[in-house]
Amino acid sequence: MSRRGGVLLAAAALFLGGCSGQASTGNTGGGSSSAGKVTVEWWNISTTEPMKSFWAQKVKEYQAAHPNVTIKNVPIENEAFKAKLSTVTQSGKTPDLYSTWGGGVLKQQIDAGLVKDLSSEAATWIADFTPAAMQAYQFDQKTYAIPNDIGMVGFWYNKALFAKAGITAPPATWTEYLDAVKKLKAAGITPIALAGKEKWPGHYYWAYLAMRIAGLDALKQAAIDDDFTKPDFVAAGARLKELVDLQPFQKGFLGAGYSTPDGQAATMGNGKAAMELMGQWAPTVEKDSGKGLGDNLGFFGFPSVEGGKGSATDAFGGGGGYAVGVNAPPAAVDFLKFISQSDVHRQAVETGAILPVLKGEEKAVKDPNLAVVAKALASATGFQLYLDQAYPPAVGQEVNDSVAALIAGSKTPEQVAQAITQTAKSE
Repeated sequence: MSRRGGVLLAAAALFLGGCSGQASTGNTGGGSSSAGKVTVEWWNISTTEPMKSFWAQKVKEYQAAHPNVTIKNVPIENEAFKAKLSTVTQSGKTPDLYSTWGGGVLKQQIDAGLVKDLSSEAATWIADFTPAAMQAYQFDQKTYAIPNDIGMVGFWYNKALFAKAGITAPPATWTEYLDAVKKLKAAGITPIALAGKEKWPGHYYWAYLAMRIAGLDALKQAAIDDDFTKPDFVAAGARLKELVDLQPFQKGFLGAGYSTPDGQAATMGNGKAAMELMGQWAPTVEKDSGKGLGDNLGFFGFPSVEGGKGSATDAFGGGGGYAVGVNAPPAAVDFLKFISQSDVHRQAVETGAILPVLKGEEKAVKDPNLAVVAKALASATGFQLYLDQAYPPAVGQEVNDSVAALIAGSKTPEQVAQAITQTAKSE
C-alpha cells in the first residue's frame, strides 16, 4: 500500500484521501484531559485537497457540538505517516485515532495490545458497512478499525483498441483473456501496459489468479500455516507464466515505472496499450501521466479460471480506515462515529476522493468510471486485501519480488511458491 499511497497522493488523492485519520489523548503524549476538557489527537494522511479541507471542516463541526473536546487534526504525508507510526508503535504507543489499511500491519499492532477492540462500542453502526469494506479490519470475529474508503483492482481497457482487434466483449474466463491477448497482438496492438520496475503492479496478477484458483479461504489459511507451496498456488504462477510467454507487455516494461512519463499509466493513457490491471485510481493517473482515454476507457473484473475454487465476484484491493488506540478517551470513538455516519460519509464520497463503504451509497459516486467500480464492490461476494498489505511486511515484499522475477523469467512458478513460503516461515 505504501507505493499505491504515494501514487494516489501525487495523482489526486483519489484513493487515500479518505484514509486520513489521527487522534491521541495520551498514547503518544500529545493528548490531555483537564477540568473536563479532552484532547483527541488524530493522525491522518489527508494532506491534499479535497479531503484536507473536508476533514478540517468536520473537525470544526464536531468541536462546535462538543465544546469540551479538542480534535488535534494532524495530517501527515503518506510515507512520513507510516514511518512516524512505526516509530511510536515500536515504543508501545499509538495516536488516539489514526489511519490504517488493516491486514498484517494492523494485526501486529493488535497483537502488541495497542489497538482498541471496537466490536461492542461500534456494534450499532458496524452493520451499516458493506462486508467487503469491513474485512481488512476484523480478526477473530472482532472489529479493530472502521473503514472510510475502499477500492478494487480490475482491468481498465481501451474500447477502440479492443474493437480494432475484433474483441466484441470483455473476456470472462482466463482462456478468453489469453485469446484476447493473442487477438490484440495479431492486430499489431500491445495488449498490456506494466510497470515492471516497481513490482507491486505485477503482484496483482498472481494474487488474483491465486484467488480464482485456490479461493479466498486458501489465502487466509496460508497466513496461518505459512505454506504457499500447495498445488493451487503453484498453478497461479503457471497461469501467469502462460500470459508472460505470450510477451504481452510494452517494450522496455521491466524498466518502466508506474506514473512516470514513459510508464504504465502513460502507456495506457496515450493509447499505446490495450489494458492495464490497476486500482480505481487508474483513470486519474492515466490522464495525469498521459492524455487519458475519455469515453474510450472501460473496466472489467478479473476473469474466472476454469475449474478454480474462487468466485469471479470476489474482489481484490484495499482501502483506508481508522483505528483507535487502546488508551484513547471515549471522545475518540465518538468522533470516529461522527465522521462515519451516513450523511458525513456521503458528503465525502461526493467530493470524488473516496468510494463508498456504507451500504446503498453507490449512487453518490458521480464519476462514471468510479461508479462501475463502486457497483462491483457493492456486489462483491468476498474481498482480499493487497497481499503486500494483508501479510506481514516481509512476506508481502517477497510476493512482490518473486512474482516480478517470474514475470522477468528468472523464477519458475514452483520457485515463487517456495520463496514466499520460506520467507513466511522465517517471520
